[in-house]
Amino acid sequence: MLATAGDLPPDDHAWAYEMKWDGVRAIAFVGPGTVRLWSRSGREITSSYPELRQPPDGSAGITRAVLDGEIVAFGGGQWPSFEALQQRINISSPAQIALLAAEIPVSYLAFDLLCLDGTPLLDAPYAERRARLDALGLAGRHWQVPPSFTDVTGADLLAVSRQQGLEGVVAKRLTSRYEPGRRSPAWRKVKVVLRQEAVVGGWRPGEGNRAGQIGSLLVGVTGPAGLDYAGHVGTGFTQETLGMLGRRLFPLRRATSPFAAPVPPDHARGAVWAEPRLVVEVGFGGWTSTGVMRAASYKGLRTDKDPAEVVRES
Repeated sequence: MLATAGDLPPDDHAWAYEMKWDGVRAIAFVGPGTVRLWSRSGREITSSYPELRQPPDGSAGITRAVLDGEIVAFGGGQWPSFEALQQRINISSPAQIALLAAEIPVSYLAFDLLCLDGTPLLDAPYAERRARLDALGLAGRHWQVPPSFTDVTGADLLAVSRQQGLEGVVAKRLTSRYEPGRRSPAWRKVKVVLRQEAVVGGWRPGEGNRAGQIGSLLVGVTGPAGLDYAGHVGTGFTQETLGMLGRRLFPLRRATSPFAAPVPPDHARGAVWAEPRLVVEVGFGGWTSTGVMRAASYKGLRTDKDPAEVVRES
């Protein structure tokens, strides 16, 4: 079951709120002494996360439970870090998997119970499924059941999410059934999206239906040493916007990168560099530890801003 993007519900009493975790969604099949994990695409991923093969505490008396949840990596911090988790994704070598499991361990955050001891719970209301999940007492070094809040407002929890640099919150209607494979309005994800002005230092050419146009912008902010690379912006454009940006950027082409330090190779590959004169505003999900904006989306051109005044704001 997937959530739709939207605003906080106006009626808190009909909803529960959960934090939106920065991880990878997975279904867990838990039985006596065994755990199997499946991705959203239907691919078994158990071998990729050996630390999750040990069933959680509280599952000893369970014949079979089907859980919905998120695989996360904390990366040494208090909150999940997708940047850390990325190092665990799409690794197939058993030796490398074992090494990374020791260096960057993951946890499974269970937030829904779909079946218990042969009894399907898809038609049970969320409030009942959640209560039965909590009653199992699942816990362990790599297992958690994060809280579902019904005694705080969505606005208050969203403020906490924003303060802690998390993705946002998910509102779940208390009476809703579980709808496999559907993006349902009964689950509503409310993201914390930050805004940042950024200087365009180049672009990567588009492919496919963007061939001959801009594929993504390479942007930065002014730092002590010059223009610090802050990531790439590849979404949020209309065809009209792409044409406008192309007309403004093509005359600014230059042979070398304007960024103070080397741009990551996977972003610099095929890049066309530009004089850092254009300022855009972007929305993004947060900063990585290397100073790159995560999930940046184009919001508009800022012709009223001097590139030299564009600094990191949050």
